[in-house]
Amino acid sequence: MSDEGFITFGSPIIDAEAVAAVTRTLESCWIGTGPRVHELESEFARYVGATHALATSSCTAALHLAMVATGIGPGDEVITTPMTFCATANSIVHTGATPVFADCRRDTMNIDPAAVEAAVTPRTKAIIPVHFAGRPVDMEAILAIAKRHGLLVIEDAAHAIESATRGRKVGSIGDVTCFSFYVTKNMTTGEGGMVTTADSDLAERIRLLREHGMKVRYHHDVLGYNFRMTDLAAAIGLAQLPKLAGFNDRRRAIAARYDAELQGVITPRVRPGVTHVYHQYTILVAGRDAFAERLAERGVGSAIYYPIPVHRQKPFIELGYGDERFPVTERLTDQVLSIPVHPSLTDDEVATVIGAVNETAAEFGPLEAAAAG
Repeated sequence: MSDEGFITFGSPIIDAEAVAAVTRTLESCWIGTGPRVHELESEFARYVGATHALATSSCTAALHLAMVATGIGPGDEVITTPMTFCATANSIVHTGATPVFADCRRDTMNIDPAAVEAAVTPRTKAIIPVHFAGRPVDMEAILAIAKRHGLLVIEDAAHAIESATRGRKVGSIGDVTCFSFYVTKNMTTGEGGMVTTADSDLAERIRLLREHGMKVRYHHDVLGYNFRMTDLAAAIGLAQLPKLAGFNDRRRAIAARYDAELQGVITPRVRPGVTHVYHQYTILVAGRDAFAERLAERGVGSAIYYPIPVHRQKPFIELGYGDERFPVTERLTDQVLSIPVHPSLTDDEVATVIGAVNETAAEFGPLEAAAAG
């Protein structure tokens, strides 16, 4: 979608069907948590192959619930990546546990299993791998580490709806998986999230915590939270979910053209057996900030995921992480640039993006893989 010739980085697709679904929900007068939420939970669980799916107000809420429900708290350590949005680590801190960062791999931008293994201590309770940009983490390696050390695996799949590895969709692999339906995601409910798990007892604890600790109205069994999704949000999700496969197919088709035609930049690599959903198409470039400005002058929007690694964000410096060094992540955050890959792009707009990137790369000089590693 463009704005007077400018190709925007991303835009949600809200069609007439979604508008009609919201209108019907408004007319039903059931706009809080009700039948639409329960329907979305059932349909989403079926879609990703999960036993249980529980809708939440956000992915941040989903992560927090997953950790509280699994007993993570003060004295525990949780290993995750610094190459993520702050919510991943914030959720750990808000339980009273301690985030322990492990560097990522340059080729995938995902957490490095070898770094995870090295970070395990007697206090480690869980691993939170983040499927960066929609490309799945090496879950076989992560699950093997978790099994050796008796750890939980809580997947942050905010970018990864419909991603898969060796035929298994993300959401049916780890102990718990947390998804985002924020407005920029591959499918949206405006704001919202989902937790999936195969553990029936865990699902019941998450459900209880999500709803103020109530099984019976106004009878509170535990201290809980208000982390519920509304039927208005779920109505949008129910209109989006049947279209998700088509949205992601279009993203992959655009990514395939970028893979084949971009020059002078480093493009994403995808391991065999992995289904990437290209929530972002992230390239590595020389002179990143100036590169992005030059793209904008050529009429192409872009975004940086992420300009500052989590351990160098102000709250985490204040928590004592400022002296930690994760060289791969730190180099990546100086070079990553995400270009438009949203499914509403036309073929002509894709060609414009390719031309703008290639012209800009020719000006700035190539970021050679050997020199950048």
